[in-house]
Amino acid sequence: MAGLRTEFPFTLPKGLVDADGRVHQEGVMRLATARDELEPLNDPKVRDADDPYLTVIVLSRVITQLGTLSRLSPRDVEGLFAADLAYLQDVYAAINFGTEQEIERVLAGPAAPPERAAPTPTGALARERTAPLAGTPRAAARPTEPTPTPEPEPDGPRIGEDGIELPTPRRARIEEVGRSSGRPDRV
Repeated sequence: MAGLRTEFPFTLPKGLVDADGRVHQEGVMRLATARDELEPLNDPKVRDADDPYLTVIVLSRVITQLGTLSRLSPRDVEGLFAADLAYLQDVYAAINFGTEQEIERVLAGPAAPPERAAPTPTGALARERTAPLAGTPRAAARPTEPTPTPEPEPDGPRIGEDGIELPTPRRARIEEVGRSSGRPDRV
């Protein structure tokens, strides 16, 4: 029987640009411990368990390598591009809470969006392209087949077959964080 896999290599979509202009894309994330999720709650920058900065601290603890950097600080994670932060949140959710198939899909990296004649839409149309775990490979759109309309997300938490709450899909989590920060909804 093989041992428990605790470290997972990943490749950032964009990469962290350091002070010298070097881009760091290849990294390793380890499984989180209870301490990784509890200790950041005592950080003075974190107001409560729903504070978005909590994610920054937790990611800085579980990323063991990024390019030539062997340790990331919260400041380094703050410097990531939004696409990279979203990808790392998906990697974290998959390796800590997902199945082997979800882990492999997320670690395979983001798939290129289908070719479009017009610029990528924003708002409701952009949300249609958001998968529960960003970075999961998407089937290429075929001109002869209509694109299925995604199912609306339930208002409450998703509960798995074993009765355990499943991770919140990234889009819903981003909207939830926006509401908790007191920002007005945008149309």
